[in-house]
Amino acid sequence: MPITAKLDEFGKPAWIALTVLGFMAWWPLGLATLAFTIGSGRMGCGYRGQDRWQHKMDRLQQKMDWMRAKMGGGQGAGFGGGSPWGGQPSSGNAAFDEYRSETLKRLEDEQREFKSFLERLRFAKDKTEFDAFMAERRNRPSSESPAQN
Repeated sequence: MPITAKLDEFGKPAWIALTVLGFMAWWPLGLATLAFTIGSGRMGCGYRGQDRWQHKMDRLQQKMDWMRAKMGGGQGAGFGGGSPWGGQPSSGNAAFDEYRSETLKRLEDEQREFKSFLERLRFAKDKTEFDAFMAERRNRPSSESPAQN
C-alpha cells in the first residue's frame, strides 16, 4: 500500500504531522510536502473547479439542508407542519415564533430568487459568448475556412 493511501486513511492530521516532521528534518522536504498536500487537494483548500461560486452555493445548500434535518424539519418553506421547526414546541413567545417563521420564509424566498438570478446571469453570459463566436465566424474571410485547410 503506497504511503499516500496510508496517510489518507488517517486524514488531514497525518498530512499535517508529516509536513511538520518534514520541516523539522529538512526545510525543503517540509516545503515539498506542504506543496504536495495543498496541490493534491488533500487539505481541502484551493478548490480547482471552473465555477467557484457554484461550488460555494452548493456547499451552502448542503449546510442548510443539514441544519434543516438536524432541526427535525422537512423540505420546503416552513419546514413542514405549522411550526417552522417541523412540529417542535414553540419557544413560548408568540411574537418570537412569528418573527422566526417570517424570517425563515423570507430567507428561503431570497435564496430561491438568488438562484434564479444566478441562472439568468449564466444564461446571459453564455448567450453573449455564443453571439460573439457567431459574429466572429460570420465575419471571417472565406480563405480562412476550415474546409480549405
